Amino acid sequence: MRIDIRIRQEHVLAPRMIQSMEVLQLSITELQAKIEESLQENPFLELEETLGETAEVAPTEFNPDAPLKHDETGDLEFKRLEELNRDWDDHFNEEHRGSRASLEEQGDRKLEAMANMPDRPPSLQDHLADQLGELELEEDVRQLARHICSFVDRTGYLGARERASEDDEKDTFRTVTLEEIASLYDQSTTADDVEDTLVHVVQKLEPPGVGARDLKECLLMQVPPEAPRGDALRVLIRDHLEDVAYNRIPVIQKATRFDIQTIQDAIAAIHHLDPKPGLKFSDSGTQYVMPDVIVERADDNDYTVRLTDEWVPRIRVTKRIFDLCKRQDLADDVQKKLQQKLQSAEWLVSAVEQRRNTLMRVTKAIIDHQRAFLDFGPEHIQPLKMQQIADQVKVHVTTVSRAVDDKWVQTPRGVFPLKRFFGGGKANNQTGEDVAYEVMKQKLLELVSNEDKSSPLSDEELVTLLKADGYPVARRTVTKYRKMLNIPSSRQRKDWSISAAP
Repeated sequence: MRIDIRIRQEHVLAPRMIQSMEVLQLSITELQAKIEESLQENPFLELEETLGETAEVAPTEFNPDAPLKHDETGDLEFKRLEELNRDWDDHFNEEHRGSRASLEEQGDRKLEAMANMPDRPPSLQDHLADQLGELELEEDVRQLARHICSFVDRTGYLGARERASEDDEKDTFRTVTLEEIASLYDQSTTADDVEDTLVHVVQKLEPPGVGARDLKECLLMQVPPEAPRGDALRVLIRDHLEDVAYNRIPVIQKATRFDIQTIQDAIAAIHHLDPKPGLKFSDSGTQYVMPDVIVERADDNDYTVRLTDEWVPRIRVTKRIFDLCKRQDLADDVQKKLQQKLQSAEWLVSAVEQRRNTLMRVTKAIIDHQRAFLDFGPEHIQPLKMQQIADQVKVHVTTVSRAVDDKWVQTPRGVFPLKRFFGGGKANNQTGEDVAYEVMKQKLLELVSNEDKSSPLSDEELVTLLKADGYPVARRTVTKYRKMLNIPSSRQRKDWSISAAP
């Protein structure tokens, strides 16, 4: 054992800086939730509207390295609050009495909003149970049908819920056998009874295809007996689904002896079938995006940037809570906890204001760089890196990354994530200007949309055409872009009816 002295340099983040980074990274909905949670937990925070103030509070300059203020007799912050309370005591008490009516009015509005909320939409299980209750069935058949319906998963297939592992929280589904369903029924039954009830009762319920055991059975159940060219449609579903997926029409024609028009009509009918009929009853609902920033065109053809601050509650450090603290002698540990709460409240107010300033400056810098995108469309987006914005705004690049993370901007061109405006690029061989990768994707889409469908362009041919226009791309890059844009391969894009035309 020995004692030695070492000199080491460390970068330690202060708690105030950590809180500022966390607040900066929050989206507007997450920030609203955090503020509401803090209002419940921290007695030193209050809404500005509670006291009826309409004047704007001057933004405080955020300095994460500022030392905490203490004097010999105690916390200077409490002393400052005591002075404010003494000077403005009558004013605060008068406004406090007038704020009760405002709070009651806000509570009435919340109760009214809750009463007008839509009910939870019926689930697939609810829909199946309602139908079984309306059918004229023997009670033992009805009970067995309900037991079978309990194994129908959210997609509409007959399956069993299971976990992949103990650490995996996400449930998975697997196909369940008729023997398993029979063995788990509380009465004596056989697999044949289960299949008979499944086919003649459960699979006759709405939506069509529910209770299927695989994709083929699900699609076949959706083909009505009177469907045009139903025989060809059933043959393709039963024997040639993989060939349909890969557009192998000559293989299907050779095996079935159907003409190409009949095959294509059957394929078009397959595309109108629902491979997961139960998902229409999913209670996930429509996911809405609330923009954090709104960019609008001004009268002088310039663009203005504003934050959607009206959705964020305005908070401040309360001046009345100290009145309760000074009326009684507080123990040292209680005073220390209150001091920590006060410090946390001031940090949150500063962090919210810092988030507002940073997001505004970063968005303005992005709009300055991507003016062509807003003027002429996505095909004119310019290569942009976060380091460029960081240098312009004079912050660290990680600050820019946190500022644009999970943030959305509403523009005259639509609503986009802020990250949409960042991307690399390459120099055009003809013009020498940097071209964004997004522009190359748009050019790829243009080439594919204008190609001859009887002889679609291969990836090699697409590379040649892109290079002829000055876009230096490799074949693997074209393949990657094609998959990102959900463009099928050249064989899958081939229109065999044009190829077979005389």
